[in-house]
Amino acid sequence: MVVRYGSPGVSTVLIQMIDERELDEMEAEVAEIRRLTDQAFDLTAVTVSRWNYDLSPWTAPAVFGKESFGDGAKKTLEEVLQLCADREKTYIIGGYSLAGLFALWAACQTDAFSAVAAASPSIWFPGFLDHMKENRIQAKAVYLSLGDREEKTRNPVMATVGERIREAHDLLAGQGIRTVLEWNPGNHFKEADIRTARAFAWAVRNSRK
Repeated sequence: MVVRYGSPGVSTVLIQMIDERELDEMEAEVAEIRRLTDQAFDLTAVTVSRWNYDLSPWTAPAVFGKESFGDGAKKTLEEVLQLCADREKTYIIGGYSLAGLFALWAACQTDAFSAVAAASPSIWFPGFLDHMKENRIQAKAVYLSLGDREEKTRNPVMATVGERIREAHDLLAGQGIRTVLEWNPGNHFKEADIRTARAFAWAVRNSRK
């Protein structure tokens, strides 16, 4: 399902993968983006039904709960690119958590996106940082953020998120890509809509510079 917010028809298009449960938060997120930038935008929210499968670039064992990760990202990206047919427009892809990881991965596969808005991305995902090193992100600008308590978890895989995101930021900066790493107070589950709005607002401001 695709749901549009903002100002349909304008030249700046934000694409965000969401869980259906996030639909209730979208109006607040859109309002915050509008507060942070005066540039008109069309936010296209794409719901995914199998979160761990549809957004994962390759298979990986479960790190929390019992649900493992699939390899559905390629098919999901094919569907997303159908929304990016007008090359006169500026497309920014982003999202929160695994959707943020998907956004980073997608920008490694195609030059369709001018910027990436990755809020608290699941960059602990096994093998992903190596993938970034071997497959340069093709966007002009990349926003990264993390909660300052996210790496303070007992889960040994997810506890690597702080180290991984610092490495990713250094990698992008070293490649000459416009980037920022912002730290938010709290754990992974605090103010996801506001954090995502900040990510998109920064990406909007930096996508055409």
